[in-house]
Amino acid sequence: MNTIFFSQRTCKYACQILTSYSATILLLIIAALALSGCAAVGPDYIPVKPKTPGKWSTTLEGGLNAGLPEPETMACWWKVLIDPELSSLIERAVCGNLDLQAARARIREARARRGVSRSYFSPTLETGAYAGKSRDRNKREDKLYTTGFDASWELDIFGGIRRLVEASEADLEVAQENLHDVLVSLLAEVALNYVDVRTYQNGLTVIEENLKAQQETYDLNNSRFQAGIINELAVQQSLYNLERTRSQIPVIQTRLEAAKNRLAVLLGQAPGTIHAELVTRKPIPAPPAQLAIGVPAETLRRRPDIRRAERRLAAQTARVGVAMADLYPRFSLNGSIGLESLSTGNFFSAANRTWDFGPTISWKIFQGNAIRQNIEIHSALQEQALIEYEMTILKAQEEIENVLVAYANQQRRYQALLAATAAAQQADRLARDQYQVGLVDFNNVLDAQRSLLLLQDQLILSEGSVTTNLVRLYKALGGGWKSLKTVEESD
Repeated sequence: MNTIFFSQRTCKYACQILTSYSATILLLIIAALALSGCAAVGPDYIPVKPKTPGKWSTTLEGGLNAGLPEPETMACWWKVLIDPELSSLIERAVCGNLDLQAARARIREARARRGVSRSYFSPTLETGAYAGKSRDRNKREDKLYTTGFDASWELDIFGGIRRLVEASEADLEVAQENLHDVLVSLLAEVALNYVDVRTYQNGLTVIEENLKAQQETYDLNNSRFQAGIINELAVQQSLYNLERTRSQIPVIQTRLEAAKNRLAVLLGQAPGTIHAELVTRKPIPAPPAQLAIGVPAETLRRRPDIRRAERRLAAQTARVGVAMADLYPRFSLNGSIGLESLSTGNFFSAANRTWDFGPTISWKIFQGNAIRQNIEIHSALQEQALIEYEMTILKAQEEIENVLVAYANQQRRYQALLAATAAAQQADRLARDQYQVGLVDFNNVLDAQRSLLLLQDQLILSEGSVTTNLVRLYKALGGGWKSLKTVEESD
């Protein structure tokens, strides 16, 4: 028989050995636990408190105020636009977006890595068996049969493993904050592209209405030319005005299709799959009259990108301790029990039992200064993480301040364009009426029609920009990430 299988007798023998040395093992375990209670080497992480101003440097206008926003509003900010289609798109994006799925997978990866780090606290136990035959130069054959258990337990005296677990815990939190950040960006991207769709649709409506009026003008001029009332110049002028307006339609349609395709991809679907539900033209969602944005300190705490940068700093601080642990010796408890025999007949007899047990100390005494250089590497990485954390805070403040200005200014621009468009519509009517009765020449009509189309187009774009700036403001404020509750975030 050339194969040895474990039996109840083997396990019984193992238990006898462990029992006979249980007192010694217990004393060693108690000593190890006492030593492991010592402080871990390396710097302890102290959370960095960001320096934030007490108020926004930008004057809050356009319905903005520094009041504390409602948590429900920040969690589901898109609902303030009161657009069921937008809400439906966002709900489907949260379920189907591939970037979000990848972020969830990274959380599972980080959680598994944390589990690997924690496993280093536990002893390891290995088992194996061997059955072999050898022959020397005299053609004499020898057989050997062995089986047994090998155990090892590294005692975390200087805290290298504890620092490694700290780092993996922070890495998991980094992955969770990354999921939140991806969600914040996703919600904003869906809303921005949806507003683009409605803006382009309304732009097409404006062009089509102008085309209708310009077509009527061209038909009138052509009829008057055929009757010999006017010369051909007015006909050609009305014709190129008409076709120039018509030429804008393909450009807007291209942008409209791109926005729809982008929405489909954000939902995790193939381009073109949501075109049918967006065929009907609807108004651009309007922002609320009043909007509470809070104060800088509260806003910066809400942003997941800042919390992610802070957790990266914590992880790198712990890794400095992991590197410093290599300066000190490592203590392990090692042992093995087994059976070894030249035949299978008496394999389980007492004479064939083997065992050994004892502590092991290993110390990297000389490695060409590599350990200290590795400590320097991780210390420099810690400094970089701190600088990146501070830079993330500054960039967040810059983003919010810029959006606050853009939101208020775009509202002022919209109101001015609204008044200008109303005046242009009146000028267009007057120019056409006076042209028909011969009080002005056709150049006045051309100028009025061109001005009207330009102002109406700018008015639509400005209306869309007001809403997109609102979306960007909610994104800058870190709104939306609490709308996602997943098992990947739980411990």
